Amino acid sequence: MQEESKKEKSRMGLTTKIFIGLLGGLLLGVVLNLWVPHSYFRDEILVDGIFYVAGNGFIRLMKMLVVPLVFCSLVCGSSAIGDTKSLGRVGGRTIGFYLVTTALAVTVAILVATIVRPGVGLDMSSIETGETAVAENVSVADTILNIIPENPIGALADGTMLQIILFALLVGVLLAKMGDRAELLSGIFNQGNELMMEMTNMIMSLAPAGVFCMIAKTFANLGFDAFLPLLKYMGSVLLGLVIQCLGVYMILLVIFTRLNPVRFIKKFFPVMAFAFSTSTSNATIPMNIDTLEERIGVSRKISSFTIPLGATINMDGTSIMQGVAVVFAAQAYGMQLGPAGYLTVIATATLASIGTAGIPSVGLVTLSMVFTAVGIPVEAIMLIMGVDRILDMVRTAVNITGDAVCTTIVAHQNGDLNRDVFYDDRE
Repeated sequence: MQEESKKEKSRMGLTTKIFIGLLGGLLLGVVLNLWVPHSYFRDEILVDGIFYVAGNGFIRLMKMLVVPLVFCSLVCGSSAIGDTKSLGRVGGRTIGFYLVTTALAVTVAILVATIVRPGVGLDMSSIETGETAVAENVSVADTILNIIPENPIGALADGTMLQIILFALLVGVLLAKMGDRAELLSGIFNQGNELMMEMTNMIMSLAPAGVFCMIAKTFANLGFDAFLPLLKYMGSVLLGLVIQCLGVYMILLVIFTRLNPVRFIKKFFPVMAFAFSTSTSNATIPMNIDTLEERIGVSRKISSFTIPLGATINMDGTSIMQGVAVVFAAQAYGMQLGPAGYLTVIATATLASIGTAGIPSVGLVTLSMVFTAVGIPVEAIMLIMGVDRILDMVRTAVNITGDAVCTTIVAHQNGDLNRDVFYDDRE
């Protein structure tokens, strides 16, 4: 009992440290940006030296965990679920939920942007532009085929998440079917899973320093002058993200689970802060799974399947940015989309989120597919590139919150949610 209490205190200590690191990095970055003149020490040694190496070093450590952790967790989870009928039920509910919330997210974004009208009266010459990449338009058939790995080892090496998920699920289901004949192999995967959990805890102890450096570097390099012409656009995106995160998600959570949404946000906040600082859904996978089990009460056999899947296909925050960006660009260019155009945006943005890599600013690349679908010049993406970094941080936090809410709902429906853990006030 004492050991459990000590673990909870340690957990709360880490949560507090991450939050302090976030605020400290934010304050230092703003001070460096506004009041410290450019110099060799400031730019080369501090911002692009110490902060860059320490921050990105920590992100690499987190990414190092993702593939082995997800693979071992999925094998163990699908093996524990056992029959393919139960696994199919969990998978169907999860994918259905992700697609519905993404469509809702784009709808929210379009409604907000239509009301705020961020692109009306914009002086195009005042906006800084840059180069942008164009996403390759992949057919639905090829998207489905790309889920099947030609070489599972290559998929593991490349970190192709959908292929890894499919292969791991097949291995887990067959291990359950083989029973005692695969006892040794099952034991190896279970021990591998425990090893990755220990490694996650070890690396997470470095999170406060990593978050501090990432945030300090980001805000030291953000020139606030570039934001001024696009404040209405930024406000529209942020408003859409807030509505999706604190409105849509929490309403769904209450409807399906009757859990207290305020308590959920409080318990899950450290993961949101971590996602905000890193701008990558993939790097949050270990912490997300861990937090859902220890603080929300979600069984790992559910979260080890739904969280990696969500980090790959559920990009509601990105979809909100894309919905607002389409309306913004159309207004800036004086184009009329109409009902058919808006429906096209909703459908394209929802489909574009499937298979999107959970890495920083990938939404700008997939946005080119959405712009092309409704006839907006792809060059319009350059209008918003200057302010995308700060929005990317917020929408990543929304993305992973959607994954967690879906996971909690699916776990509740499957009888794998421990409410005693959720309502435990020990921190």
